[in-house]
Amino acid sequence: MMARLIDAIFGCRHSRYSFPVTLRGKARRPKAGALTGTYVACLDCGREFPYDWQEMKVITSPSERRQYMAALATKEAA
Repeated sequence: MMARLIDAIFGCRHSRYSFPVTLRGKARRPKAGALTGTYVACLDCGREFPYDWQEMKVITSPSERRQYMAALATKEAA
Protein backbone atom coordinates (compact mmCIF):
# COMPACT_ATOMS: atom_id res chain seq x y z
CA MET A 1 0.00 0.00 0.00
CA MET A 2 2.81 2.40 0.87
CA ALA A 3 4.54 1.65 -2.46
CA ARG A 4 1.34 2.53 -4.34
CA LEU A 5 1.06 5.83 -2.48
CA ILE A 6 4.66 6.76 -3.26
CA ASP A 7 4.19 5.65 -6.88
CA ALA A 8 1.05 7.79 -7.16
CA ILE A 9 2.91 10.87 -5.91
CA PHE A 10 6.39 10.45 -7.40
CA GLY A 11 5.98 7.45 -9.68
CA CYS A 12 6.96 6.72 -13.22
CA ARG A 13 4.86 8.21 -16.03
CA HIS A 14 5.29 5.06 -18.17
CA SER A 15 5.86 7.07 -21.32
CA ARG A 16 8.45 4.78 -22.98
CA TYR A 17 7.65 1.13 -23.72
CA SER A 18 9.51 -1.85 -25.12
CA PHE A 19 8.42 -3.56 -28.32
CA PRO A 20 5.46 -5.92 -27.64
CA VAL A 21 6.49 -9.45 -26.62
CA THR A 22 4.17 -12.36 -27.46
CA LEU A 23 4.33 -15.40 -25.22
CA ARG A 24 4.73 -18.78 -26.89
CA GLY A 25 4.91 -22.31 -25.58
CA LYS A 26 6.16 -22.87 -22.07
CA ALA A 27 7.84 -19.51 -21.70
CA ARG A 28 7.67 -17.62 -18.40
CA ARG A 29 4.17 -16.17 -18.17
CA PRO A 30 4.24 -12.77 -16.51
CA LYS A 31 1.01 -11.50 -15.00
CA ALA A 32 0.77 -8.78 -17.66
CA GLY A 33 0.93 -11.30 -20.50
CA ALA A 34 -1.74 -13.54 -19.02
CA LEU A 35 -4.55 -11.19 -20.09
CA THR A 36 -3.76 -10.81 -23.79
CA GLY A 37 -0.80 -13.13 -24.40
CA THR A 38 1.31 -10.10 -25.29
CA TYR A 39 2.94 -7.54 -23.03
CA VAL A 40 5.21 -4.49 -23.05
CA ALA A 41 7.57 -3.21 -20.36
CA CYS A 42 8.17 0.36 -19.28
CA LEU A 43 11.77 1.19 -20.20
CA ASP A 44 12.15 3.53 -17.21
CA CYS A 45 10.86 1.42 -14.29
CA GLY A 46 10.50 -2.11 -15.74
CA ARG A 47 6.80 -2.56 -14.97
CA GLU A 48 4.98 -4.84 -17.43
CA PHE A 49 1.61 -4.04 -19.04
CA PRO A 50 -0.75 -6.09 -21.23
CA TYR A 51 -0.76 -5.09 -24.91
CA ASP A 52 -3.65 -5.49 -27.37
CA TRP A 53 -2.40 -6.24 -30.93
CA GLN A 54 -5.82 -5.63 -32.53
CA GLU A 55 -6.13 -2.11 -31.10
CA MET A 56 -2.34 -1.60 -31.02
CA LYS A 57 -2.42 -0.06 -27.57
CA VAL A 58 -1.15 -0.65 -24.06
CA ILE A 59 -3.73 -1.56 -21.44
CA THR A 60 -2.61 0.44 -18.40
CA SER A 61 -5.54 1.05 -16.07
CA PRO A 62 -7.86 -1.42 -14.33
CA SER A 63 -10.86 0.14 -16.11
CA GLU A 64 -9.22 -0.52 -19.51
CA ARG A 65 -8.64 -4.14 -18.43
CA ARG A 66 -12.34 -4.53 -17.55
CA GLN A 67 -13.37 -2.99 -20.89
CA TYR A 68 -11.00 -5.33 -22.74
CA MET A 69 -12.38 -8.39 -20.95
CA ALA A 70 -15.99 -7.29 -21.61
CA ALA A 71 -15.26 -6.71 -25.30
CA LEU A 72 -13.52 -10.08 -25.53
CA ALA A 73 -16.47 -11.86 -23.88
CA THR A 74 -18.93 -10.14 -26.24
CA LYS A 75 -16.81 -11.06 -29.27
CA GLU A 76 -16.62 -14.73 -28.21
CA ALA A 77 -20.36 -14.90 -27.52
CA ALA A 78 -21.23 -13.74 -31.03
